[in-house]
Amino acid sequence: MKSTRLIWLVVGLVALVAIFIGSLGIGAKSLPLQVVIDSLLGRDTGPDGTIILQSRLPRALIGLFGGAALGISGALMQTLTRNPLADPGIVGVNAGAGLAVTLGFAFAGISQPHVLFAYSFAGALTTALLVHLISIKGVAKPDPVRFILAGLAVGAMMSGVSSGIALLQPAVFNRMRFWMAGSLDVGDLTLVLAAIPIICVGCIIAFVLARPLNALEMGDDMAASLGTNPLKTQTATLLTVALLSGTVTAVAGPIGFVGLMIPYIARWVVGPDLRWMLPFSFLYAPILLLCSDIAGRLIVAGELRVSIVTAFIGAPVLILLARGNSTARTALQ
Repeated sequence: MKSTRLIWLVVGLVALVAIFIGSLGIGAKSLPLQVVIDSLLGRDTGPDGTIILQSRLPRALIGLFGGAALGISGALMQTLTRNPLADPGIVGVNAGAGLAVTLGFAFAGISQPHVLFAYSFAGALTTALLVHLISIKGVAKPDPVRFILAGLAVGAMMSGVSSGIALLQPAVFNRMRFWMAGSLDVGDLTLVLAAIPIICVGCIIAFVLARPLNALEMGDDMAASLGTNPLKTQTATLLTVALLSGTVTAVAGPIGFVGLMIPYIARWVVGPDLRWMLPFSFLYAPILLLCSDIAGRLIVAGELRVSIVTAFIGAPVLILLARGNSTARTALQ
């Protein structure tokens, strides 16, 4: 079993490298591999080099690191709630980050990357805590179904408020209309480079949380007997999910379903152990996101937003998961 898991990770790493390089060359104007290499090494300063360095490199990097963040945050959320339907987008975390960014654009005039990240993180964290409190209020133990329903309700409310603010203020609407669609075409390498260290820190924390979260899956009492503090672990997990998903949402806008599909497939392929699920999600979520971005470039001449492509892929998967794990597993096989 361990050798099979390692094979999956090696295959994922090779595929990710190939797709990352391919995303730099594929687009409205396809460029050969040598041009891509020369541009990255600074040997091509012509129009092709400008396309790669100023347009395709930022979107490839946010696809790589943003995809990893979405996959890992989804795996953390599913493990914490013990529900394969949980994902930062479905439980409203992305909507909370979006509302905070909308408020920042409307009333604070934010423009600096670190301020944008701070607003997005605060919104994501507030939403995660709010949904958690609503789902546990009046019950003896957490109910995954209540958690999902609370997340959908809170997320819908926050999305409505964001849309209302944007529609009432034309200047905010102009800034938000592209961001809210969810796209990797950020066109700002500085913003992406500012996000990468934050995502890396969040991923490192997630790997540290793998062992205590594994213990939590056996129940709070068992986890406590094994030396894990359930409350601290849950709080740290929510903070990490908010950090990862909030940062990605700040840069690329809300992108759904990536954090739903990949962790579920990871659980099926490598098992429920987070020490294997997280590396699998770290590699395969960027593959899905980058492939969706490439598909969006090729399907429509004006480029289809990556969030639309992931929704087309993710909606059927969500339906299968809602029908039951056995049905979804049969379909995936």
